Amino acid sequence: MADEKDDVLGTTYHRGPVILRGPMIPEKTTTTNLLEPEADTDWLHMDPWRVLRIQAEFVDGFGALAELGPAVTVFGSARTPRTDPMYRAARHVGRKLAEAGVAVITGGGPGIMEAANCGAARAGGKSVGLGIELPHEQDINKWVNLGMTFRYFFVRKTMFVKYSRGAIIFPGGFGTLDEAFELLTLVQTHKVARTPVVLFGTEYWRGLMDWLEGTVLGEGNISPLDPELMVVTDDEDEAVRVALSELRR
Repeated sequence: MADEKDDVLGTTYHRGPVILRGPMIPEKTTTTNLLEPEADTDWLHMDPWRVLRIQAEFVDGFGALAELGPAVTVFGSARTPRTDPMYRAARHVGRKLAEAGVAVITGGGPGIMEAANCGAARAGGKSVGLGIELPHEQDINKWVNLGMTFRYFFVRKTMFVKYSRGAIIFPGGFGTLDEAFELLTLVQTHKVARTPVVLFGTEYWRGLMDWLEGTVLGEGNISPLDPELMVVTDDEDEAVRVALSELRR
């Protein structure tokens, strides 16, 4: 009976771990398909290829940052001018972190990011910039001594969270808020170890904190302990001290 079945199905073809017989046997081998010139490049824009690019970004990011050592991330607006007091404060924070032997990670752009990178680099520290590909592309600022540009926001945010043990968040817009709430959500849900989060600039963040402690807490959408995940301050040295608190335990 087995021999009769073999006669019906014909030759067995092995494609990796897959067995093919009869009409299922392909006309071309996997190697032939690999080496043939491509008449159509639509595959470059299809999801399977995107998965490989995403995987490559994770591999490159992990490889670049794995030996960075202790680090604190500084978030904030790319639009902050160099004449703004917040720019000076971010530069001071970058310098103090570097003097403490801690790497400074930013989004690598201008504004607050440039200021923190400048402070760290001038102090001889590790100044990291993790940029993002945007339609109106911003180069990695000149104060970064370890930089990488990402295609995907979620890969970039993974690097921010994985390689830092504290965060100082300066005034910023949608991008800064997105990064802040992503980190707070991970801390709140215990997806990451407790990470001290500093909101720098009491006047800027007052409206947000009033809303969280009033409306959001009042509606029962957060617990009374959740606002304590953040420290709000105008003192650069306090911001650094809080951001480093988990590293110094």
